[in-house]
Amino acid sequence: MDADALKQAAARAALAHLVEGAVVGVGSGSTVGWFIRELGARRQRLGGAVSSSERSSALLREQGIEVLPLERVHSLPVYIDGADEIDPGLRMIKGGGGALTREKIVAAAADRFVCIVDASKQVPVLGRFPLPVEVVPMARTLVARWFARRGGEARERPGFVTDNGNPILDVHGLVIHDPVALEAEVNQWPGVVTVGLFARRPADLAIVAHPGGVRTVAAV
Repeated sequence: MDADALKQAAARAALAHLVEGAVVGVGSGSTVGWFIRELGARRQRLGGAVSSSERSSALLREQGIEVLPLERVHSLPVYIDGADEIDPGLRMIKGGGGALTREKIVAAAADRFVCIVDASKQVPVLGRFPLPVEVVPMARTLVARWFARRGGEARERPGFVTDNGNPILDVHGLVIHDPVALEAEVNQWPGVVTVGLFARRPADLAIVAHPGGVRTVAAV
């Protein structure tokens, strides 16, 4: 199976976790793009969707699915999103597409977080994928210096701003043995909007597509 086929397989398997008639939380990225296509055929069975990015919102509307603002939604049983990396504890690095802040907000509002990935995203320790950090523009250099003291090289993502209007620093060279502690620390740094570690609120379940089939993985 090629990469797209694996993503589609993981996306299709996530449909089993939808709650009939309820609003679904939808993330962003290429695997979620496949999930949104699959959702289109079931739009009559949904109460709408809450989206974590403008791009996902546009794709949902193309499928005839109503996109609701989070503040109007009182119950969000499940959030479906991908990851750039996921470890055995289902802690993740996210933000390769730049939607990390809104993804973290919607994930926090949901009762369950189901992560859909292909097997290449599984790692024993987070850090191979550069860690995205959304920052207030004036804090770019300051935050980069703080990461340098911890052995990371922060590079501003060229020509990119988030849906919130901020730049992203991609931090290379980290080996993240305690993602919960690092997430808590970085989120306290002045000028940081969100760090792309989803460790304090990890996924509840991962759907992992392998060439031999799709597996459902619980945290180790």
